[in-house]
Amino acid sequence: MPTNAVVIGVDSSTQSAKAAFVDAGTGRLLAVGRAAHQVGGEHGARESDPEVWWQALREAVAAGLKECGAPAVAVTGIAVAGQQHGLVVLDRAGAPLRPALLWNDTRSAPQAAALTEALGGPDAWTARTGSAPVASMTAAKWQWLREHEPRAAEGAAAVRLPHDFLTERLAGTAATDPGDASGTCWYSTATGAYDPELLGLIGLDPALLPPVAATGATRIGSLTKAAAAELGLPEGIAVAAGTGDNMAAAVGLGLGGRGLLDHPVLSLGTSGTVFAASRTRPASTALAGFAAADGAYLPLACTLNCTLAVDKVAELLGLDREDAAPGGEAVLLPYLDGERTPDLPAASGLLTGLRHTTSRQQLLGAAYEGAVVTVLRALDEVLRACGLDPAGQEAAARPLRLVGGGARGRHWVETVRRLSGRPVLIPESGELVALGAAALAAGAATGEDPVALAGGWQCGRGRELDAVQRDMETWERVSGVLDRAAPTLLA
Repeated sequence: MPTNAVVIGVDSSTQSAKAAFVDAGTGRLLAVGRAAHQVGGEHGARESDPEVWWQALREAVAAGLKECGAPAVAVTGIAVAGQQHGLVVLDRAGAPLRPALLWNDTRSAPQAAALTEALGGPDAWTARTGSAPVASMTAAKWQWLREHEPRAAEGAAAVRLPHDFLTERLAGTAATDPGDASGTCWYSTATGAYDPELLGLIGLDPALLPPVAATGATRIGSLTKAAAAELGLPEGIAVAAGTGDNMAAAVGLGLGGRGLLDHPVLSLGTSGTVFAASRTRPASTALAGFAAADGAYLPLACTLNCTLAVDKVAELLGLDREDAAPGGEAVLLPYLDGERTPDLPAASGLLTGLRHTTSRQQLLGAAYEGAVVTVLRALDEVLRACGLDPAGQEAAARPLRLVGGGARGRHWVETVRRLSGRPVLIPESGELVALGAAALAAGAATGEDPVALAGGWQCGRGRELDAVQRDMETWERVSGVLDRAAPTLLA
């Protein structure tokens, strides 16, 4: 790679696009351009216009170019990491037929349940795909589209994931990667290919899908003349296959087949996500058994309600998000958008244990506790999938890598420490998804292993916090309410 070569990693998330300009040799973050996305919908619907993603990518790249000071000709590669599971349907000209159905659109919960039964239950699905259908999975969304908007489904000339849509705009070539494809429930992690029987079950023609690249760092083409003109970048630079946002974060942290394994990550963002890299293919009905971007596996659990839900509670109480105290006797399950893990798509928020002495600050603290207990219970399943006993000393000694916007919040960090009883490592960089995508871009440009590159860049270094005494009283109180309430919340 040329001296002073620059690569661009794009994080196209639910809320925004970020374009990280990275020195390919050192991993130094030169600039980050940003642009907002728009999300609409109510009553379980969550949709975005894919054309807004492309416009935001253009604006983010332009802002990054202006900030970084490096000449555009220094850029040698680009890769996109996108929000997972979203369903994009295109016409023959490559234009969206309708807004994309996003991962947190829960309208497809009935379709997910019906698909689960059609194949013989959750175990039959996990044996093939690594995951059982829930409302988030793309197969359930396609089935919803077929049932509710048959004209859009019948008129589709192409079906894409969000990152596929953007990658195709860059390279003019259709492609996806095993990591993001493994979140569709029509790709088999057992065979490493689309599953013909599952595609038949949902009536999806495989010709509508993009080819699956070997890894997210595979060079699937070059930046087209048209895309180069729109982005202000050199024509012909390497375009990587890219991957899903969680897979890119793992690459940014140096987790994968040639990096750290079984080191759990807890991401506090719009959703609360826990994952770890493993060489063992996961097949647990409690998890999403994803493939990683580099050929390893990424057992993962995701909760819908995390920072946005707690911020909403703070808004209702008229408090700053940091003006919180431990919840005391109050328990608040902030399932404002249904829930994914546990699978409670029709759930709403639940508050119990109020007293005359309960303060607003305690209610806000109870919302933090409800969200954190939910995501830590999911973490226990991830650890089991990696062959670790969640209550054992080996698992307890592994620090939680705490990432996402919530990792910058004092009360989020302290609540995770108090309820987990584990040491915590907070990486210095807040742009791990974009940095992971940049490593994929560098891998596409050079043929080098992206996990090894990111490890050399030391993107995962950060502040280490010792373990504190675990608050088992709060843990058991919140867990008890969740276990008792789950059958009611399912209604």
